[in-house]
Amino acid sequence: MWLILAFVSATFLGFYDASKKASLKNNAVLPVLLLNTIFSTIIFSPFLVDYIGGFGWFSGSFLDTAPFARGGQTPDVQQISSLACIPGKAGSSLNSLFFNRLAPTHPEAAAHLMVILKAFIVLSSWICGYFGLKHLPLTIVGPINATRPVMVLVGALLFFGEKLNIYQWTGVLLALASIFLMSRAGKKENIDFKSNKWIWCLALATIMGAVSGLYDKFIMKSLGPMFVQSWFNFYQMIIMTIICGLIWYPTRHKTTPFHWSWAIPLISIFICLGDFAYFTSLSEPDSMISVVSLVRRSSVIISFICGVVIFKERNIKAKVLDLALILLGMAFIWIGTQQ
Repeated sequence: MWLILAFVSATFLGFYDASKKASLKNNAVLPVLLLNTIFSTIIFSPFLVDYIGGFGWFSGSFLDTAPFARGGQTPDVQQISSLACIPGKAGSSLNSLFFNRLAPTHPEAAAHLMVILKAFIVLSSWICGYFGLKHLPLTIVGPINATRPVMVLVGALLFFGEKLNIYQWTGVLLALASIFLMSRAGKKENIDFKSNKWIWCLALATIMGAVSGLYDKFIMKSLGPMFVQSWFNFYQMIIMTIICGLIWYPTRHKTTPFHWSWAIPLISIFICLGDFAYFTSLSEPDSMISVVSLVRRSSVIISFICGVVIFKERNIKAKVLDLALILLGMAFIWIGTQQ
């Protein structure tokens, strides 16, 4: 079931990328992102009301808004600590804060802090990614984003002790080769991968997205998917409101003006549907973060088609070869996970 949900998530994510590209055309980035978080929070407002009011409308179902809802069951603190312990030296301080100190006495506070941290990680990825997508072709952004599973594999190797086999290493090398070829294709559109700041923004967005994927794996072992998604959107809205108030609003007359686009609410609809399928997939006990992330990146096929059909982007033949290499690399990574 978790694999099917991963493919569903990928489909919605492809249309999500296309909606972002349409929304950002000649538009201000930060208010578009703020509206995305507002609409997403509105979509999940019934679940926030249910949680805050303690009504129990979704209690016992897969839509349960309880922080530690796991198929209608609430694990005790010992289970929470053992399931969601962050590995490695980098996570020792977080473990101490979330589980050793807060979890025994304030488990819900620990759960909210975990979601707030996720909101900061994802927003850092989104801000960089939105700026990159605004200034770069979707047929370049999509394939680069699709290399995120490679970074997740490296992260799984470093933090979760997973070992890569020959198939996975082959997939990594193919992904790196595709990026090299993509850089050559980009030069035909005056996009220099070494000096273009939007390429570097996109690279940072991809790295932070991989960090988010690794972080999701262990928080979803203890937290309910609906709790995470509902509060994740709410905290993102609060953070983006502050960012827009401090950075964009005072300088709004000196930068690209904001204008409304009906593609903006579509961003929220597609990302909420995609994330719900994604979180639910990761919450399955036997789910594999490397596989889920890999399948999720297959959304590049849909976003690439949208770039060709809707946005009429150029130099498609060379980019198709790059995309084929990425898909082949993803296939090798998939085979490697089955060994």
